[in-house]
Amino acid sequence: MKRIFKAFVSLSLILIIGALFTGCGNSKPTINVYNWGDYIDPDVIAEFEKEFNVKVNYDTFATNEDMYVSIKKGGTSYDVAFPSDYMIERMINEGLLEKINKDNIPNLKNIDDRFLDLEFDPNNEYSVPYMWGTVGIIYNKTMVDDVVDSWDILWNEKYSGQILMLDSQRDSIGIALKKLDYSMNTRNMEELEKAKEELIKQKPLVYAYVGDEVKDLMIAEEAALAVVWSGDAVAMMRQNDNLEYVIPKEGSNLWFDNMVIPKTSKNKELAEAFINFMNRPEIAAKNTDYIGYSTANYEALQYLPEDIASSKVAYPDDHELENLEIFKDPKDFLKVYDEIWLEIKAQR
Repeated sequence: MKRIFKAFVSLSLILIIGALFTGCGNSKPTINVYNWGDYIDPDVIAEFEKEFNVKVNYDTFATNEDMYVSIKKGGTSYDVAFPSDYMIERMINEGLLEKINKDNIPNLKNIDDRFLDLEFDPNNEYSVPYMWGTVGIIYNKTMVDDVVDSWDILWNEKYSGQILMLDSQRDSIGIALKKLDYSMNTRNMEELEKAKEELIKQKPLVYAYVGDEVKDLMIAEEAALAVVWSGDAVAMMRQNDNLEYVIPKEGSNLWFDNMVIPKTSKNKELAEAFINFMNRPEIAAKNTDYIGYSTANYEALQYLPEDIASSKVAYPDDHELENLEIFKDPKDFLKVYDEIWLEIKAQR
């Protein structure tokens, strides 16, 4: 009996262990997504997981440079990432991205033609548009009594300690260049030095260099003026009627955030399924309504609330975009940008 019992126990353990391993073998496929903070409706992730019976591992980054370093060093095998225009150009040039099989992205047909075949990725071989917008100034109408139409106001000592700048070397240096009437993409060292001097001169007036926290600070009226991306401006203005957004007359940055598949991807087809899912009009509209940014998906506009679809902050007239520049990959000037930014941040 004991032998029979031992044999029975042994057989039972084998069956249990086998079942556990079988269960592991049937675990859900996983997709690793790397996106900007607060840049997707969480319900959209849940919908994708349910429909495709997968698990989404979702990580966030604060700047293009942070995202680039993470993907370049290859610590995590990201399947989908959301870089901006100039960073896409750099990643293509460095062989960090997979070509996208457009046969697996039929919803590409929903993208507005204006946002396709742009200089940083001709023919959209490596990227699919997600959101777009401008960089400008948001200000509190009860705290600012000057006309806000120029970058100059961010150097006005009257608002010392009430100014928020982006903690982004490319954006902040670009603003100083535009203030001086230079191109945001200049490689002229004299112009870049002058931009650095402007930002060093401005630093004592700056309350903080910020990222996503700019929204809470401006909504709570803890600052009077801030440099923001237009989508954040839309979200803030929906929560505080005292806030207004302008694109300065000297010009600014016109930016695009696209979805890409890094070379680190271990599940390219699932990544393409995710990108296609994100471009369903109703899904694109959900994300747009949730985060306040401007969708590149033309068909999604019909699903948006009227106050968003008709917003001139989110969807400015074409003439307002004429004096704007798309960032280009600084390439050999990366070290120069790094050195300038370190010197600015080191000032007290």
